[in-house]
Amino acid sequence: MGGPGEPPDGAPEGTPGGGEDEYRSVVFDESFVRAARLQEYSAEERIADHAPAVRRRPPLRRSGLPRQALALVLLIAVAFGTAVYMGVRHPYQNPAARSRAVEPLRTTVIPLAPQGAVPGTADPAYLYAHSPAAQYRIGAEGIPLPPSRRTAHFSDSQVVTALTTAKDYIVRSSLYPEVLTGQQVRPVRVLLDPEQLDQFDESFTHPAADGRHAPTGWLVRFDPSRAELADRGIRVQGTLQASESDASTLEVTADHTFVYALRPAGADTKSPVSLFTVRRELQFRFDRDDLRLRQTQLIVSYVQAGPLSCAEDSTNHLRPLLAGQTARTGGPAGTDPYATGGATPLCGSLAASAQPRV
Repeated sequence: MGGPGEPPDGAPEGTPGGGEDEYRSVVFDESFVRAARLQEYSAEERIADHAPAVRRRPPLRRSGLPRQALALVLLIAVAFGTAVYMGVRHPYQNPAARSRAVEPLRTTVIPLAPQGAVPGTADPAYLYAHSPAAQYRIGAEGIPLPPSRRTAHFSDSQVVTALTTAKDYIVRSSLYPEVLTGQQVRPVRVLLDPEQLDQFDESFTHPAADGRHAPTGWLVRFDPSRAELADRGIRVQGTLQASESDASTLEVTADHTFVYALRPAGADTKSPVSLFTVRRELQFRFDRDDLRLRQTQLIVSYVQAGPLSCAEDSTNHLRPLLAGQTARTGGPAGTDPYATGGATPLCGSLAASAQPRV
């Protein structure tokens, strides 16, 4: 039989001592094991004094930029490109960038004096029916838009924009009651090209008969101390025509006749009413900025109005002669041929056929 430390079948062949001698240097005897001190660390001790059991792996380094950085770079590039584009195409460009400067308005206002007493009656409808304005339309209906066609350098929609903006200006400057009575000018002002605003404002703060600063060249307004509207159904007839003057400019020519029923300011409804006629020939100009912003340049304003007295100034307000009144004797103010910068005052005679038959 084998020894107490050997297997029942004895030690394996070829291995002296059954292989025990090979591991004898690392086998602890009983006395060593009993003498060993065993200690188990608490959880707090393990956290404080010992490294964690699981280590964090460092993040993997990828070659190239991460997706977030690429997206940020792309976003910055798009924003920069948009800023450059808006700087080039911004609607409020520097006026110096225009193809040509905006011309100041040139105005001519001609009073028409009646040959006798102004006819009148208490019924405005009767006056209209017995005047040359009997077939005129009422209000903005008398300012129809013509058929529009594209030009060599402007689309159909741009031509329509020019025509509608010109019509809007005519309506506001000739038909708005608050404008006709001198209460407001802003409805007209907001439609003008910004480069004409200084001339417009100066015309109303310092009106002058110099062909540049006559308020009655910009709009129709009556002296509120003399006359008021007796009927808001103003009769209108006229035409609009658009054409291309060059590759960057559209022009609209307007020719309209307006007939107003007026009575003395503050009078009752039974007082006599008379008709007052204003013919306005206007020339509008539009560049591409004006078309985009729906504003206009008023270049020429030629106005004939009556019945008026040639002896009275029609620069700031129109001072109509009302029913039963006659024109004052005397012509317009004298003209000094040695003075420069002024406009020659003009006056005409109102034909009897232009008055209603009462």
